[in-house]
Amino acid sequence: MITVSGVTKRYGKRVVVDDLTFAVAAGRVTGFVGPNGAGKSTTMRMMVGLTRPDRGEVRYDGVPYSVLRNPAQVVGAVLDAQSMHPGRTGRDHLRALAATTGVGTDRVDAVLTDVGLETAADRRTGGYSLGMRQRLALAAALLGNPRVLLLDEPSNGLDPDGIRWLRTYLADFAQRGGTVFVSSHLIGELHMFADDLVVVGSGRLLAADSVAAITSRTGVGVTVTTPHAGELARILAQNDLAVERTGDRLLVHDTTTAAVSQLAFDHQLRIVALAETAQSLEDSLLELTAPTAQFASA
Repeated sequence: MITVSGVTKRYGKRVVVDDLTFAVAAGRVTGFVGPNGAGKSTTMRMMVGLTRPDRGEVRYDGVPYSVLRNPAQVVGAVLDAQSMHPGRTGRDHLRALAATTGVGTDRVDAVLTDVGLETAADRRTGGYSLGMRQRLALAAALLGNPRVLLLDEPSNGLDPDGIRWLRTYLADFAQRGGTVFVSSHLIGELHMFADDLVVVGSGRLLAADSVAAITSRTGVGVTVTTPHAGELARILAQNDLAVERTGDRLLVHDTTTAAVSQLAFDHQLRIVALAETAQSLEDSLLELTAPTAQFASA
């Protein structure tokens, strides 16, 4: 549905987005992740024509964004949840947007209901909480009944119930054939509903694959609980396996339960518990992006 091809953006001598190429599939939720300063927001602005790339292009079903006849019916974007007049009610904010994009005002009530703001529709947005403004921004993106949603940190300010609602809504949107491209710093939350990930660092593409494929790149490990932890750790190390020991528990990297249990059996060492463990998505992404992070803890 979306193809980003060789997109590059410089500000002076600084390259913010560097020859970025990836695709976003229809019917799936694709997460967009990377450290602060990775170029995510600039990329998303270029995807909807708010920032002009120095090179490259973005297409929706093969059509450049700049020549879409009615962009609001193709792409609904939330890049800034604060872009609303504080003196207008939520309903009037949406009515004004509908008038400028050629959308019928009947859609206003429909999207207010979709995002759960029908009871707050006639309150001024200056009194909205951040979570309510996020919902109103999503309602604005939905006005044109688009096929694509581009959302930059849409869960900011949402309470746990709101985050669950957003997760369910976006997953349902994708299941109905829509395309969802969403940036987020909440990796654990993203893991619960994203199908694919685009990972960037220093403006460059680091990975574009399914969540499962990215998580599995660093391999799996095995946890072992045994009263012979010291002896088993020595044997594992002799077999070129990296081992971390905490009391009677061992964490053995990049191996399988079959390999560990066989070594223990061969040396007649009793095992109390044995389990395979995969690296978390957060750990996998931190490992991918660590070389490009602008700020890192000591």
